This record gives sequence, structure tokens and C-alpha cells, in this order.
Amino acid sequence: MQADASVHANAGRGATASLSLAALGVVYGDIGTSPIYALRECFFGTNAVPPTPVDVLGVLSLVIWALVVVVAVKYLLFVMRNDNDGEGGIIALVALLNPWRAKRRSTLRVLLLLGLFGGALLYGDGTITPAISVLSAVEGLKVATTRFEPYVLPITISILVALFSIQKRGTGRIGRVFGPVLALWFLGIAGLGVRGIVMHWQVLAALDPYYALRFFATHGPRAYPVLGSVFLAVTGAEALYADMGHFGRRPIRVAWFALVMPALLLNYLGQGALLLATGGRVRQPFYELAPTALLYPLVALATAATIIASQAVISGAFSLTRQLVTLGQLPRVVVVQTSPEERGQIYIPSVNWLLMIATIGLVLGFRSSDALAAAYGIAVAGTMVITTTIAYFVARRFRWNRLLAAAMCAAFLVVDLAFFGANLYKVMDGGWYPIGVALGVFTVMTTWVRGRQLLGGQLEDRSESIPVFVARIARERPYRIPGTAVFPTASAEVPPRLLHHLERHRVLNERVVFLTVRTLDEPWIAKADRLELSCVAPDIYRIVVRYGFMQDPDVPAALRQAQTLGLDFGGAAITYYVGRETLIPSGAVRGMPLWREHLFAFLSRNATRATAFYRLPPEDVVELGFQVEI
Repeated sequence: MQADASVHANAGRGATASLSLAALGVVYGDIGTSPIYALRECFFGTNAVPPTPVDVLGVLSLVIWALVVVVAVKYLLFVMRNDNDGEGGIIALVALLNPWRAKRRSTLRVLLLLGLFGGALLYGDGTITPAISVLSAVEGLKVATTRFEPYVLPITISILVALFSIQKRGTGRIGRVFGPVLALWFLGIAGLGVRGIVMHWQVLAALDPYYALRFFATHGPRAYPVLGSVFLAVTGAEALYADMGHFGRRPIRVAWFALVMPALLLNYLGQGALLLATGGRVRQPFYELAPTALLYPLVALATAATIIASQAVISGAFSLTRQLVTLGQLPRVVVVQTSPEERGQIYIPSVNWLLMIATIGLVLGFRSSDALAAAYGIAVAGTMVITTTIAYFVARRFRWNRLLAAAMCAAFLVVDLAFFGANLYKVMDGGWYPIGVALGVFTVMTTWVRGRQLLGGQLEDRSESIPVFVARIARERPYRIPGTAVFPTASAEVPPRLLHHLERHRVLNERVVFLTVRTLDEPWIAKADRLELSCVAPDIYRIVVRYGFMQDPDVPAALRQAQTLGLDFGGAAITYYVGRETLIPSGAVRGMPLWREHLFAFLSRNATRATAFYRLPPEDVVELGFQVEI
């Protein structure tokens, strides 16, 4: 028995080690490449302080304790305890609040809007991260020689175009090397850090938080804006929580404490030691830590690491979009499954090309990582504030001690709000960009949700209850044709497209199915719990199919499952009748300004058709169109 236990323990440790290595490539790319530019911005960027010995120790102490408090304590030890059936991220966190719907409707609505705005903020981050990461890596070439300066932007743009172009091929094969490359990256930057510390070992004094407090005492209010640059060291922390469902809580924690955190601390201390040893005369402390012979290999490794970091952010944008679409917060889009084994491997063409255009536009507009750093951070800082706020209510839902939950979240909010306030200084220097992106995405989401509600109200007025419909069928006796007619509907009423079809053609299929697809607040719904079948009248059935917000609907598969529950189609043809509403903005229906009605009509026209979204066979679909005034 002891031998068996030892074998299982070794197998468990092996699985954890494998997942921890994989987590390096997906979870830690963003935060792992921050040393390239974070400390540089504190001393040579916007709102910088001179690299005097006292200020170097003070800023280093702030960076070190930001990593400890924000990443290690807040996210890894507190926030990651609040998972939605193993899934993390701000949308999964918001979904955990929905059981409060009955008792706390107004509070829930505010928190839901906050959560959606936090999700919108991540789109701004999704365009800045690839731009600043790749650009800062390529800029390392200028440290070797100024001859490369004219080629930095073209090389950066070429790398970004290639990165976005390969998304349609999937990242499964490339992803296998992400972990080892990032492991090499962290070992490399740790070695560089040790080299720097040996130059000036007194830098280890920065581990004492006294120097962080002294920094504020010395500079007073002038020290506060520097926090905006210090925050760049923790901008990838939100990814730890968002990617929890891919690897699990334990592997992510193991990777952080065993490799990532020590490597980051050593590298930041090494850069600080170099600044102390040279009297602050180096402008690129990360690259100038390296021996001259290793500079080009370091630039190549940094470029690979930043590409991996960008890939993780792009994949995160795909995943976030799918969640929002499935939850009904965004219009339907084409989602391509790039791997038959991994459901998380998806590609969304529209999101990919919009991100590429925005990212290249940022590179051309800001032209340097220094300028981009001024725009970076405010979106992530805002998301962190929202995450902490919602995490408190989730903790209360799971019956945490009120005082303990309040004390912990209050402490985290003090830190989060301090960083958020410091990033507000960046608004005029480029911080307006992620705020503008977030407001735009949030407007699209709220307009889509409100428009669907108003459209649903319009269609409901044209609907008919099932008992009334059954009575009509018995009275009018329409001609019945062979086959099964499936009518997707969001309500329990008879959809207007069926009434429209019956009035125009006076025929009805011999078997009618009302199909409702519902997305629940859980990420995954087991196949055994997915289907509910009921017979509402002879040859008239109602099927409710339930999916989690991480799953893609597949209606034909659901109907095949319905046959195992007793609904025998007998080999007859199945025809899907879907609606194609033409929306006419007119201001006739109250509830939305006219400009938002036009926006909703535009979104509706360009949304992916139900045929593709629900995987309906195009040859078996009949579209019934009619006009609706909104």
C-alpha cells in the first residue's frame, strides 16, 4: 500500500511539474517580459525620478513589494480561491454572483456592469501588450548599434503581422515550445540579475520595505505618479486568474513561487545594482546587464518571449469574446475550433484582424515603447480594482467571515486604488486610448443587450401561448407534411416565425419542436445534464438545451441526444426555421436613443447567422424574414 501511495504521489508531482512548465508559456509571458521596460520607465520615462542611490533603492522596494502583495498574496492566495467550477477571470467571477439575483437585484446589476466594464478594459490591454512587448524587445538592437534604429519599427510591424497571420492555423504545436522557451527566459534573466547583484550587492537593502516608505517621505506628492511606472511590473497579474481553468490553481502557484518570482526579483535587483554601480548612466538597464557577446542572443530570446506574451493576450481576447458572446453580451461571431482535442484552442477572425489593425496603429502612432508605456497600465489597474470589489461579494456569497473578507479586500483596494490613481496621470500622455477602447466596447455590449431586450419585447407581442396554438391547430387542421420542423425560440411561447409560416402557407410539419438554447452561469455543463425534453401536445415537443459559458452550442448534436431520450425522428428530414428580422430604427419604441437603435441595427446585420453559430446544416435551414420597428 505504501508503494502504491508513493507511485500516485510521484505521478501527481509529475503532472504538476508538466502543467507548471506549460503555465509558464501561457500565464507568465506578460508579467515575465515586464523587466525589459518597467524599471527603465521609473527612471527615464514619463513622471520619472532621477536614478540617485536612495531613489533606486526606494523604487526597487516598491517593485518588489508590489510583486509580493499584488501577485503572490492577492491573486495567488486570495482571488484564485474564488473559482467558477475551476474557471477564473473577471467574467467567470461575475457569473458567480448570479445566485444573488433574487435578493440583491440592484447590487447585482451594478456589479454586473462593473464586471462587463472590466472585461471591456481587457480589450485595450489586448492591443497594447503586443505592441509594447515586441517593440521593447526589438529596441534592444539599438543598444548594440545605432545602425538598427531606422529598422526598429519595420521589424516590429513585420513580427506583429506574422504573429496575427498564424492565428488561423492554431497555436497547439507552437504552444508546446512556449513553456520551455519561457523557462529558458526566466533562467536567463535570473542569471543576468545575479551578475548585476555581484557588481553592487548593497542593492539587496531594497528588500526592506523601509526604503519604499522613505521614498514617499522624501518626495511627498511628487512620488505618487511614479507608481504608474512601478505598476508595469505587475500588469500581467490578471492573466494568472483568467488562465486558471487551463492549468489549475496548484501548477500556477508552483510555477510562480519556484521560478517566476525568484527570477523577476533577481533581475530587478540586478538592474538596480547596475544603476547604482554606474551612477544611473545606463538608459537600458535590462539589456546593459548582459555581456556584449550575449546581447544579440538576448534580443532574440526577448523577442521570442514577447511574442509568446503577445500570443497569450491574443488567445485571451478570443476566449473573452467567446464567453461574452455565449452569455449574450456581444453579437454572434464566427468561432473556429483549431484543435479537436483542446476546446480552448479557438480562433475568431474578426477579433484577430481588429486587434492587428489596432496594434500596428499603436506602433505607428506612438513609435517607441517609452511612449507606449505612458498608455499602458490604466486598463489593467482598473480591472484589478473591479476584480477586488467583486471578489468581496463572491466571498460573502460563499459565507466567508464578513470582517475577514472586508479587511482583506479593503487592504487590497488601498493598493489597487493607489496604482489606479497613479495611472490616471497617464491619461493625457496616451492613457486615453485604453479608456476609449473600453468605453467603445462597453457601449457595444450594453447596446446589444438592451436592443435584444427591446426586440424580444416586440417579438413577444407577436407570439402566442402554446395552449392557444394547440387549440388553433385542432380547430384549423392545417395540412401536415412529412418531416420535423425545429423552431429555435428564447421564450416559452410559440415563436412569431411559426405563426407567420402557418398563416402564409397553411401547412405544418407532422412533428414540431420548439428548441431553446440557454447559457448558464457555470463554465461547463455535463452531457447528461444538458437536455430537457417534454411533450406539450401530440407531435409537438419542447427541448431545452443547456450549455456553460465556455462551451459552443451544437444544435444537431443536441437533437441526436434527444433521440436517446425517446424522441424518435424515424429518419425523417429535419428542417430548421430561423428568423431573419430586418430592424428599422425609428424611435417608435421607447428605451433607447435613436443613435443606439442605429448601432444595434448595424450590429444585428453584421452578427454571424444562427446557421453558423448553432452549427445548423445550411441545406436544412429555411430563413423566415420580416421587418421590426425599434
